[in-house]
Amino acid sequence: MPLKLPVYLDYNATTPVDRRVLDAMMPYLTGEFGNAASRSHAYGWRAEAAVESAREQVAALIGASAREIVWTSGATESNNLALKGAAAMYRERGNHIVTCATEHRAVLDPCRRLAEEGFEVACLGVDRHGRVDPARVADAITDRTILLSIMAANNETGTLHPVAEIGRIAKRRGVLFHCDATQAVGRVGVDVEAMGIDLLSMSAHKIYGPKGAGCLYVRRRSPRVRLVCQMDGGGHERGLRSGTLNVPGIVGLGAAAEICRREMADEAPRLAALRDRLHRGIDAGLDSVALNGHPAERLANTLNLSFAYVEGEALMMKLKNVASSSGSACTSESREPSHVLKALGVGEDLINSSLRFSVGRNTTEEEVDFALEEILHGVRELRELSPLYELARQQAGTKADAHRIQ
Repeated sequence: MPLKLPVYLDYNATTPVDRRVLDAMMPYLTGEFGNAASRSHAYGWRAEAAVESAREQVAALIGASAREIVWTSGATESNNLALKGAAAMYRERGNHIVTCATEHRAVLDPCRRLAEEGFEVACLGVDRHGRVDPARVADAITDRTILLSIMAANNETGTLHPVAEIGRIAKRRGVLFHCDATQAVGRVGVDVEAMGIDLLSMSAHKIYGPKGAGCLYVRRRSPRVRLVCQMDGGGHERGLRSGTLNVPGIVGLGAAAEICRREMADEAPRLAALRDRLHRGIDAGLDSVALNGHPAERLANTLNLSFAYVEGEALMMKLKNVASSSGSACTSESREPSHVLKALGVGEDLINSSLRFSVGRNTTEEEVDFALEEILHGVRELRELSPLYELARQQAGTKADAHRIQ
């Protein structure tokens, strides 16, 4: 079978809907079209039953109870509800929030809005691999801190934060812990109890479900977390998120979560092997390539590389048969250098030469090998046009000659 072009290596941006997920959704797009809030007839009852079944499926994936799952339109809305809702609810207790410089804009921008409203936001730096130091988190907490917001896995580099350790710090200090787990859920084990997470955001379209569906986990015990709703109009989802429920999308999210719960342990090693196959091939065929992110504590599917002496946008144009990313898909229209790589201390020239490749459930070895050849060819061709690369090669040759003479 011929390759489908372009080869898709951008699974951190979005994933195709799994056929099994689509099959679960289809009845609720056609005959079972009832409103889950219509409790006076069978159409509504069946829709409500499907929604509650999906709630159980999502809860099982993250170690929660079904009553702790609040449906949203996706992780961006979940992050806004968690951050703004908690800030408004606990403002009398304190006005201090702690987050991290490599968070997604869906966390950083709400934090910026809260800062404009009088909250104090501490934005912690990370090490050169993109990990936040739990000791720095502990040091940042004051007697006015009400909320920590630290992501589980970074969308650009795949770096995993020490979430369980941060959760223990939050519990010890009596501070709520919100975790944007959008990239982590369904790819690595996430357990809200074991990790001490009080609020967790996730999205269906990152785990082979449909776009426009997501949820927020809200802890009900030890402690019971309360939020001020950010959307009024009907009191749906126990008053936390009004609006007619997206029944097909919710069913799809539930089905996607159930598949991930069953298959994640077997899928991760295969993805890591594909990622490493691509990385080894690039390292063997090119010099001056740097890995961005943690070499080990990283999502199995994610590879972020800087190709020195090559402009990333120019390389993406060369790679017209490989779908990759030059940063977060949600902010790729911005011409600003990646705030994530900047926080890692990567120089602007290398930031601008970086690409993210992320493999997924449908990726094959044949696709990886095709992408590898395209990348090698594209980088070599662009470097042939680069006077800086030629100068660097000459200098490296001079140093090597000097070494041999000595």
